[in-house]
Parts: sequence; structure tokens; C-alpha cells
Amino acid sequence: AKASYRLKMNDRVTVGELPITELDIVGEDIPLDIVYEDDWVLVVDKPSGMVVHPAPGHPNHTLVNALIYHFQALKNIQDSLRPGIVHRIDKDTSGLLMVAKTDRAHQILQDELRAKTTKREYVALVEGVILNQHGTIRAPIGRDSQDRKKMAVVDAGKPAVTHFEVMERFQTHTLLKMRLETGRTHQIRVHMAYIGHPLANDPVYGMSDGNDFGQYLHAETLGFTHPITAKWLEFSRPIPSEFSQMILRLREE
Repeated sequence: AKASYRLKMNDRVTVGELPITELDIVGEDIPLDIVYEDDWVLVVDKPSGMVVHPAPGHPNHTLVNALIYHFQALKNIQDSLRPGIVHRIDKDTSGLLMVAKTDRAHQILQDELRAKTTKREYVALVEGVILNQHGTIRAPIGRDSQDRKKMAVVDAGKPAVTHFEVMERFQTHTLLKMRLETGRTHQIRVHMAYIGHPLANDPVYGMSDGNDFGQYLHAETLGFTHPITAKWLEFSRPIPSEFSQMILRLREE
């Protein structure tokens, strides 16, 4: 059948045997900005433009390729495609990620995420001027019915909650501090577009200004309970220079 064919009632779909291919992840000598490391956990400051783990269209040059090269022990993690990856941020989002170095640490950190005890704060630059000083967006997120590569606010989606606070207003933009209560795919990007303030330079949910940097979104603060010592750890990293330069230009305007 052609890809454009629409299924009708009582149609029968037959799929031939599909070849199973094993993805062999090769370590690559890519520099990493390690914010914290011990025997169980890593915290990494991921640059904008780097994909977190190999996937169709991005088989290499990812954060996982770099991690495998620098930390051979990660090859022993059960998840061979995303070894150590506890949570993800988009390719063009910069900032902090936690990485588990053992299966036990991985499970405990994932349980923390599900329990919503992990602290994740972002800095975002959005289109338009937001008049409210504070706000909370509660809107379920799922696949966009018109474009399966995108996410959208849909009735049948999973619950998603995003909190924001205005840091600075410009003539045409607003700088926000954002806190995630849930962690849905593209959550901040989808929620801000939903309320009419898409992230600046977001080619998927807003408009691209022709800048290769990508959307102006930075995972600034990450806090979590250590999976072994049970101590609270919290880290922050400033926005990258491209983001800072954009803010300076907006202030001058």
C-alpha cells in the first residue's frame, strides 16, 4: 500500500518480517563539561545542538557516545541504547542532566522523577510580553494528530504541569524562570506555544529567526536526592554565551 492510503473498516493489514538490527554504540572522544561525579552519579552540562542518545537520524555524535568513551563502566548498564540516561532534554536545549553510573542508581533516580521530588528549573526566552508575574500551565500533552513528529495539548494526553515566573520583560520578548512538575516530551515548548508565547527561535512550535543556536531554553538548576547517600545535591549552570548575547541585544533595543 502507498503511505498515503487511509485504512477502512474491515481492511486487513499484513506486515512482512522486519530485519532486527543491533545498534552498536561506539564511544567518541567528545569533550564533556562534568559538573559533578562520584561512583554512582554524574551531572553533565549538555551544550545546545547535542542529541542525548542515538536514535534514527542521529546514530552517533551524541551525549551517550561521549559518555561511553569517557566512562567505560557505563557499558555495563542494562539499557544498552541509553546507558545511564535518567532523563532527557531536547537537542537544542542546553543545560544540566543527571546520569546514573550503576543500574541501582538509575532505578532510584527514575523513581525520584516519578515521585516529582527532583528539582528542575529552566531559563526560557519566549515571544511576546507576558503581563502575569507568575503562572501555572496545566494542560495534558500527547502526540499531535496532524503531525506525529510533534507533541500538542490534547484531551487524551498525559497530565503536564509547568510553572513560570517573569525574570525580565523586553519590547517583544519575555525572559522566564520555569519549573517542571512533570516531564513530558517538549513540555515547556508545547505549553508556551499553547498559551501564545512560543520559545524564541523554536522552528517546530514557533518561528525560527535563522539562528542555528535553536530555541532559547536552558536547564539551569538540577536538584535531587543522592541515590546511595540520600544527601540532597543541587547544581546550577549559567546560560550559554549565545543566550546571553541575545538578552543583551534585547536590552539594547
